[in-house]
Amino acid sequence: MKRKIVLDTETTGLDPRQGHRIIEIACLEVVNRRLTGHHLHKYVNPERDIDVGAQAVHGITIEFLADKPKFADIVEEFLNFVRGAELIIHNAPFDLGFLNAELDRLGMVPIETVCHGVTDTLRMARERYPGKRNNLDALCERYEIDKSQRTLHGALIDTELLAEVYLAMTRGQDSLIVDTEVSPARQRQAQGLETERTRPPLAVVRACDTELAEHHRLLAGIDKESQGKCVWAKLAD
Repeated sequence: MKRKIVLDTETTGLDPRQGHRIIEIACLEVVNRRLTGHHLHKYVNPERDIDVGAQAVHGITIEFLADKPKFADIVEEFLNFVRGAELIIHNAPFDLGFLNAELDRLGMVPIETVCHGVTDTLRMARERYPGKRNNLDALCERYEIDKSQRTLHGALIDTELLAEVYLAMTRGQDSLIVDTEVSPARQRQAQGLETERTRPPLAVVRACDTELAEHHRLLAGIDKESQGKCVWAKLAD
């Protein structure tokens, strides 16, 4: 039985070396290529401001996080959840960098010493589809995975989508089989595990050419300001 943990984080900014912190972390357990329903999802008080560019991506505000636990308060629960498992992460260096910065701040060992390997699905996708867009949205479209609930980036919804993408990439299936034969999102709803930030369903409105151009202009500005470290700009390529 090989246990895998699909993991994603949201952060205050792009670079942990500049003091940016984790504000949301989500982990979904997969055993024998089945989503078990066992998951960990936490919002985290970063004890600092959130960059405007980052907030535009995930929509999480510092006011929302004011009463949430600090990373030190959830670290043992998190480590116990992922211990011994293989981590599945999209753009793994980004999330690992933030996780290890948080652990180092607490005098703890790197996450790679706790887990049994890391698989980077972005690297896998680039090797399989060179020259193509390989962000999570593009992969969902490529494998015909429903991402209509992803109105903003969010760690929990992104892990659900990534779990389906990972299985499709590794076995050519289009959806992750769940013991109850229910999609990850529907299973979470049935178990009453909706996030604290549940929003009413929104109509999907496609961006026009002008809006897309403005979006790319904004990313280019963030990329220039961060000296080429804008992860979102790279994923949008």
